[in-house]
Amino acid sequence: MKPRKGVHILPSLFTTGNVFCGFYAFIAVLSDKYYAAACAIVLAIIFDIIDGRVARLTKTTSAFGMQYDSLADIISFGMAPALLAYAWVLKPFGRLGWMAAFLFLLCGTLRLARFNVTKPDIRSQFFIGLPTPAAAAVIASIVIGFEDWLGTRIQPEVMVAVVYILAFLMVSNIKYPALKKLEFRKRVSFTRFIFVILALYAFATIPRVALFIISFSYTLMGPLRLLIPKKPVSDDTRHDTPHAPNQF
Repeated sequence: MKPRKGVHILPSLFTTGNVFCGFYAFIAVLSDKYYAAACAIVLAIIFDIIDGRVARLTKTTSAFGMQYDSLADIISFGMAPALLAYAWVLKPFGRLGWMAAFLFLLCGTLRLARFNVTKPDIRSQFFIGLPTPAAAAVIASIVIGFEDWLGTRIQPEVMVAVVYILAFLMVSNIKYPALKKLEFRKRVSFTRFIFVILALYAFATIPRVALFIISFSYTLMGPLRLLIPKKPVSDDTRHDTPHAPNQF
């Protein structure tokens, strides 16, 4: 069977915007413009969210688009935040600093490779491991908050710990909710509607603080869910339900 020629223009344009933002983050870091680099990573996250939704809404999803998106994510959410963290505060640590940045990049790449080979029905329900855009958002929110709001820099020791924790979470088996399942055309509860309104209000009034809170809240959501006791399965249900295949 011959591969289908051509690419879908609209979602690929947003993915290209993702690549451009990641590349601009490199340029900004090399020019010591760390705040601009962090903002470029945040804009890349927005492009990454839009291209997937556009592809699903227009029914233009394809294997090419998925691979293109993964390569773009390696640039914008792997290499860009790793370089930003290293140049911002990790450089004085020498080998420990650049090895921490490399570990972030390596774990992000492994996380994307695992995502690509995960069955579509599994990854539509949840993410296995912290998504790379969320990990990049944590680093970007720290830089934005400290550079623009506090006018200082975080302690290098704390940043090293944050980078190592994010790297571990990306390759862990911890499940995170797949926010791409949110459908704005469907009815939702009044509580969820209020939550969305408050989130938009926070971003409109104090975007630096809102980005920091939301990115850290989502990152902690996975480990905290492990602490919530699961409901015991009755013997009847256990015998009637077939065993599910092992997942990652």
